[in-house]
Amino acid sequence: MPPIAAWRRLLAEFLGTASLVTAVVGSGIMATTLSPDDVGLQLLENSVATAFALGALILTFGPISGAHFNPVVSAADWFLGRRTRTGLTPAELGGYIAAQTAGAIAGSVLANLMFDLAPATFSSKDRSAAHLWLGEVVATAGLLMLIFALVRSGRAAVAPAAVGAYIGAAYWFTSSTSFANPAVTIGRAFTDTFAGIAPAAVPGFVIAQITGLFVGCGLLLALYPSAGTTADEVVVEHDTARTA
Repeated sequence: MPPIAAWRRLLAEFLGTASLVTAVVGSGIMATTLSPDDVGLQLLENSVATAFALGALILTFGPISGAHFNPVVSAADWFLGRRTRTGLTPAELGGYIAAQTAGAIAGSVLANLMFDLAPATFSSKDRSAAHLWLGEVVATAGLLMLIFALVRSGRAAVAPAAVGAYIGAAYWFTSSTSFANPAVTIGRAFTDTFAGIAPAAVPGFVIAQITGLFVGCGLLLALYPSAGTTADEVVVEHDTARTA
């Protein structure tokens, strides 16, 4: 049977990223409503909802597109797999990034509408600081190492739980609360709520995430020199999906 059509993969990336941002933004809005005077509890509620949602979304869309939902994951998939001709092609990479970014913006708009807010309002939450950028480098590099190490070691089946757990934990151990995703960062600029980021702070976060991409890929090549041979399986095994 033929491989999965490109439009289905792009639709999966759009819907998955949109759903992820809806979960991040929506749970942030709900957290501030339920716990208005406790920022720590708000972060706990936001991180738990995001972690569980991410795991579920990887299970839902992974068999179709690999459930990247993140330009740095897609870029690493292309970069690591380019020599062995596995993973995404340059054209597929461009499509994934466009679908993820559009999905992230749509996710913020949907969350805003669900909570009776203006569809899109630029965030006023400034997150411009060197220590936050460092947090994004750490969060992004760690995410990539986890994903590709799982695939290289034949444990891709546990990726939904492991990736969700990592992001949930990284909310707490990184100074930036672990955006670790350029598309999600852009999408979160369109909501002036708990999970928002001011548009002026977006470039700094994206540059830090790209830096994390290079750091993560460098560490992966040092620790798992043949990581690129399994790029086709990121994030969820594709052997059966590609013939569906």
